[in-house]
Amino acid sequence: MRIILLFFLLSYNFLEAQNIEIQLKNLETKLENLRLQQKEVLLAIEDLKMQKVMADLQPMLPTLGVGEELVSHSLMALVYAEDYEQARWVGHIITPDVVNGVVGRTNDFRPDPKIKTGSAVEQDYFIKTLQPDSAYVYDGFGYDRGHLAPSADFRWSEKALSESYYYSNMSPQLAEFNRGIWADLESLLRAYLFRNSTTQLFVFTGPVLKPGLPTIPRAKNKVAIPEQYWKIALDFKNRKAIAFLVPQNTKGYPLTSFATSIDEIEKITGIDFFTGLENTLEETLEKQIDKSTFLTTIASGDVEPLSAVTLPPAHFNSVQARLYMGRNEEIKVCGKVVGARASRKGNILLNLDQQYPNELFTIFINKEQLVNFSYDPLSNWKDKYIVVRGKVNNLGNVPVIYVEKENQLSEFREK
Repeated sequence: MRIILLFFLLSYNFLEAQNIEIQLKNLETKLENLRLQQKEVLLAIEDLKMQKVMADLQPMLPTLGVGEELVSHSLMALVYAEDYEQARWVGHIITPDVVNGVVGRTNDFRPDPKIKTGSAVEQDYFIKTLQPDSAYVYDGFGYDRGHLAPSADFRWSEKALSESYYYSNMSPQLAEFNRGIWADLESLLRAYLFRNSTTQLFVFTGPVLKPGLPTIPRAKNKVAIPEQYWKIALDFKNRKAIAFLVPQNTKGYPLTSFATSIDEIEKITGIDFFTGLENTLEETLEKQIDKSTFLTTIASGDVEPLSAVTLPPAHFNSVQARLYMGRNEEIKVCGKVVGARASRKGNILLNLDQQYPNELFTIFINKEQLVNFSYDPLSNWKDKYIVVRGKVNNLGNVPVIYVEKENQLSEFREK
């Protein structure tokens, strides 16, 4: 009897375990189906969002020139300049979705299938050769494949981000430009959305294309190498606008030096932007150079370096000072003291035009030399334009003049 009872209990437990396992599998299957349904819904939401973005972008697109054809992708539109093998302009919108976007770089560079004449290709930027050990050897032509519409602006959509790697959205850029000031500009505009998360930013970007530009000699399609790039941004909701015209060789000048108006970009490129706006509003926005809104460093007190052409003979601005580092030559450097601080050791540091940690030029007064001053340099020179005389040294890759006497410093007065 006990054996029969034990057998019954074992059988019951076995059947119960099987039943629980079946229930678990059923629930796991149900959960997987829900995940698939969620993914389908999220993709549908993303698709509708992209349709809305492109609907918002459409009336803001530039007027098409003779023979030009509009090419539209999921989140960007462009006009391709076949003679130069790159886009004349690319337009897109940075939306608040970028704040929470998590899609990473895809690096799936490829020709744009929508360019009827054929876009640039990989062989326009480098050649890769497969070795016997199945590894590739890359032979670059000296230029980055620089995004016009940056991939990170689309990091809320895997599809749109991938499309940003079409060669129609690439232009040959020097590495120091593409990974330096150009990347800074792209980040600056995304940061605007972090500070203004209820609006969206209309962005148009392009190279300055003109006859006679050099080409990449070894490129398959002889891609032109622009000397300058432009980018314009418009916050239509808040009526804020700015543009930038940046040369590949910035000569060390900060991004603030290249801010301009949409009007100026139109004059240089011949492109007519925002024709869908009411005329008076268009004229008002296209004249704006709203640095304080878009450039947080300007808002916090930084200024542009003085124009080199307006300085007296033998006087240099804070950017030009870098050219004299280590040359053991005494010069005069001019700029505004936007940062004045004492170190923990008691030394005085005055930063011209840009504040720490982005300083362009520093005046350093050792605490032992303060006895040579009849005034307090911190309070006396803060927020004033100044001339400093001395030899330019290198302090952590920042040009610096070490000041020992107060007659090395004087107030700058424009002639």
